[in-house]
Amino acid sequence: MLRETTVKNGKVRGIPGADPRVTIYRGIPFAAPPVGKNRWRAPQPCADWEGTKDCYTFAPISVQDQPGTGKWEEDIYMREFHVDRDIPVSEDCLYLNVWTPANSVDEKLPVLVWYFGGAFQWGYTAEMEFDGERLARRGVIVVSVNYRLGVLGFMAHPEITAEAPEAPGNFGLLDQQAGLRWVHDNIAAFGGDPERITIAGQSAGGASVLAQMTNEDNYDLIKGAVIFSGMIRIDNPDQDIFAPVDLGTAEAKGVDFLKYMDVKTLDEARELDAFEIRAKYAEYAKDHPRMYPFADGRFMKEYSLDAFMKGRSAHVPVMSGSTSDEFIINGVNVVDKSVREAFDAVGASGNDSPMYFYSFDPDIPGWDDPGCFHSCDLWFFFESIGKCWRPYVGRHYNLARVMCNYFANFIKTGDPNGRDADGTDMPEWKPYTPEHHEGIAFTSDGAKPF
Repeated sequence: MLRETTVKNGKVRGIPGADPRVTIYRGIPFAAPPVGKNRWRAPQPCADWEGTKDCYTFAPISVQDQPGTGKWEEDIYMREFHVDRDIPVSEDCLYLNVWTPANSVDEKLPVLVWYFGGAFQWGYTAEMEFDGERLARRGVIVVSVNYRLGVLGFMAHPEITAEAPEAPGNFGLLDQQAGLRWVHDNIAAFGGDPERITIAGQSAGGASVLAQMTNEDNYDLIKGAVIFSGMIRIDNPDQDIFAPVDLGTAEAKGVDFLKYMDVKTLDEARELDAFEIRAKYAEYAKDHPRMYPFADGRFMKEYSLDAFMKGRSAHVPVMSGSTSDEFIINGVNVVDKSVREAFDAVGASGNDSPMYFYSFDPDIPGWDDPGCFHSCDLWFFFESIGKCWRPYVGRHYNLARVMCNYFANFIKTGDPNGRDADGTDMPEWKPYTPEHHEGIAFTSDGAKPF
């Protein structure tokens, strides 16, 4: 097993997974800590270290509202994912994690780079549903990348623009890109193939995938993309948090926030404690818009979903879909609608890369009768379902196995089709085209092509 290896900044030591055939490296730094003068600045190069770094535990999560502190009876995501109220939080957060099944560095295994969701305000790589071990058992190296959130990840300000016009904001997206580049430069040390990288994410993580694949600097790095519940367009622009404002509007929000914190300059704001900023931002967000990715004219030149639909993206295989009960507006699942419209537009744009469409609609058990709510499919795609509190039974575990198979196959080849664990062919998942709206439905009775 590849328990120790050497990346460009130094040696790292991993730890056996629950399955000892998988090695996990947690908390590998991929950029300098974004603190002090590096706050509200593009990620800077990571310093080298001496000796061997023990990568046994997850690094602290990005500064955000402390997880697990609400009422679990009222907060479905606290019940589902954010269960640890004592999880460490720090502004020093630019770390990633690797799950590898490789026994040597020369295996050239396919690679998944995962971006978590959480509306660009919350979320972290230590969430238990993102456990990469089951994918790794299928021959995939999984890398989960942390990034800055909220006001620390997406504030703009005229002083920031003047200081670094080449990177005036969107620091969370730049963190993700830095993580992707780190993977390309270092994944061979874990037995991975830098020319076989698929990026994936859910919700804001899916929107992040769109942002990364529509950035021209990433075209050569990305060989596939998976967007779980991340193509979201709401007809009312005032309610569409994923529709980016322009740089001037974002800067005005930053000016307003600094006034709210009673500081006059960017340097003064950089001297404040990160948790004081967190507290002020939580207050500010009660009656002000939160800070999200914006069209900065550099990293993000236009709405990523628009760019994708116009064919201005990496032309790679794409998998996307939705759960049946998420973002229902006027009786319409706007995620399902957006994905179909996007796939139709991409096909018409001349981009002939295969696109695979899914819908997720099994019964989800529990006293809260939640329906197929936003994010519940993650337990299935990662086959981490055994960690969930819900009383799942055999049919759910069977579906999770098949969904994880499809996910792993797509990462390996750009095509989700293949065989199940018993050697039989799984139901055929045909590509979606403007002429043939085919896909697959994940139901209580298994995967059903349509």
